[in-house]
Amino acid sequence: MPEQRVPKDHPLRPIQELVDSALEELSPHFERLYAKTGRPSIAPERLLRALLLQLLYSIRSERMLMEQLDYNLLFRWFVGLSMDEAVWDPTVFTKNRDRLLAGDVAAEFFDAVLAQARKKHLLSSEHFTVDGTLIEAWASHKSFRPKEGKEGGDDDGDPGNPTVSFRGEKRSNETHQSTTDPDARLARIKGKEARLAYRGHLLTENRHGLVVDARLTEADGYAEREAALAMLEGAARPGGTVGADRGFDDEDFVLRCRAIGITPHVAQHTTKRSSRIDGRTTRHPGYLVSQRRRKRIEEVFGWMKTVGLLRKTRHRGIERVGWTFLFTAAAYNLVRMRNLLEAPT
Repeated sequence: MPEQRVPKDHPLRPIQELVDSALEELSPHFERLYAKTGRPSIAPERLLRALLLQLLYSIRSERMLMEQLDYNLLFRWFVGLSMDEAVWDPTVFTKNRDRLLAGDVAAEFFDAVLAQARKKHLLSSEHFTVDGTLIEAWASHKSFRPKEGKEGGDDDGDPGNPTVSFRGEKRSNETHQSTTDPDARLARIKGKEARLAYRGHLLTENRHGLVVDARLTEADGYAEREAALAMLEGAARPGGTVGADRGFDDEDFVLRCRAIGITPHVAQHTTKRSSRIDGRTTRHPGYLVSQRRRKRIEEVFGWMKTVGLLRKTRHRGIERVGWTFLFTAAAYNLVRMRNLLEAPT
């Protein structure tokens, strides 16, 4: 039996316990996902467990995941497969996975994991950090074409993989759109080249750095602050604080934070005269604490992009990419909670 072959102190065991509790909460919802006719579908619980393994072990494709499930006893144990049980065909797995992507399972799973963190007193309800990052879309610059009129760029006539030149052509999100992923937007980080991307947003609490909200939006200049305010209204309570980088040192953001009773501990612009916060905020010791703690959110983004395979998304469309972003945030919370609960006291 796989259970007997997995060491008692294996790091997946505490994660499995957390996952078991979360999936038990989602059991009534899963009943609606089972196919009532035709060939029996893959149990949603097993699908989620397999998808978690894909993130935790950075497995790039469903085909490689099925190969691991075929011979890896650790993976079989975590998913709930016996030693002799046949694994699924990659195509069948992908089609069943798409049923999960079409629903709100990721949000319910994220909430169930977060509820356990709250029950174990791992969350702060007063002090938060907010930030955003670009998630590269599964679309190339060649697909970024004019919305109307003539085709953009000159190509070499190769219908399979043309070499396209956009020299001298002005391209923007107002006039162009990706034919591969219409929801993706052309965006860039300062000092780097522009790419088709989405923008992912996180709200973390400052006690242990757990993610309390995660959202994905189109990549535009206003999405970061709007998403931050929406997440704060849903999670923070009056009297709390929110740390953020210089990108949030904006008059509208600062005023709206104060309007809902949240003190904005944002990093000041290099020229302090142009900053929207002053000594009335920065003189308090809590401001310096927020500025130190806010750096933890970069660790979350780093984990999600490297271990969680989100440096470049493998899905298309804002709904599917958003599902994956939220599910990856839940996977990070599981790892973080395991480390916190297993740490010596």
